[in-house]
Amino acid sequence: MENMNFELSELKRVLISAGIRLGEIGVLLGLICVIAYFSLSWAFGALIHSRSQIPIPDVTHRSAMAALDILSASKLSLEKEGEEFDAGVPVGSIIRQLPPAGTMVREGKMVRVWFSQGGESVFAPNLAGLPLRNAELLLRQQQLLLGEVSESYSLKSDKGIVISQDPRSDASLAKNSLVNVVVSAGAPPSGIILMPDFRQKQSAEANQWAAQNKLSFDVKEEPGSLFPNGTILAQEPLPDTVVGADTKIQLTVSGRRDSGAAAGRVHRIHYELPQGTAQSRLRIVMLDQSGEREVFNGLRAPGSKIDLTAPYGGPAKIRIFVNGILVEEKEMQ
Repeated sequence: MENMNFELSELKRVLISAGIRLGEIGVLLGLICVIAYFSLSWAFGALIHSRSQIPIPDVTHRSAMAALDILSASKLSLEKEGEEFDAGVPVGSIIRQLPPAGTMVREGKMVRVWFSQGGESVFAPNLAGLPLRNAELLLRQQQLLLGEVSESYSLKSDKGIVISQDPRSDASLAKNSLVNVVVSAGAPPSGIILMPDFRQKQSAEANQWAAQNKLSFDVKEEPGSLFPNGTILAQEPLPDTVVGADTKIQLTVSGRRDSGAAAGRVHRIHYELPQGTAQSRLRIVMLDQSGEREVFNGLRAPGSKIDLTAPYGGPAKIRIFVNGILVEEKEMQ
């Protein structure tokens, strides 16, 4: 029993001694870790603070490559942050930077930049057929401005209605661009002759007008035309142009010659545009045994009545499009 007690006492003493040593080792390892941490912190701090402080150069209005060259020479780097519209800065050039130019930073600093997309573009609306006041309001809605307003006599448009515009409708413009317009001054006074719109009308009507106004014109025939003989296909000058005795007027007229049972037979097409505030693009297509062909394509004012004749080629179908939208389709016998 005494021997057993002795052995237990000895074992307890050995364990206590081992525990003390382990504790000393743990303290020593902790001390080493603390020393290593502070040594690394000091080293990194010394490395950072050893870098020189430099002012950030101004890279605005520079291209990406030029900005990279400037920043790399100062041991700085560049990061693209985004793009913005700015009509005053060329496309692809830097609009602004962060930090701003002149800020003191250490070498290696990242400079964030924003690039220009140029002026924000909008499309010019179609102003033809609108009263001047309405045209100006429409321009403002599109973030455009009314430019020069001039007047011209017109047989087609009432006084105060926009006849034409520059730039044309659907042109891509920078915001706040000017759009010039020509406004109708109404019918011309006595002594001023305007060219009527003879397109899709018969040459007899043009002959009567020329005789009344003591004018003459040249006629060019188009034998391959699909329209009945004598139909005016094109004219020069355009409608509402002031003409006189020295004006060269030329009409292109269908020279089609029909024969056989179909001679003299035509399809008569009638369509009336709905009322509105602006001109519409009207397109009429005919489909018959010869295939599909366009018989009319042009701008017309609201409420305009279109009366056309097309050569007969058997039963046919017509399709009417207004501003690219099919609005009517019907059979023609």
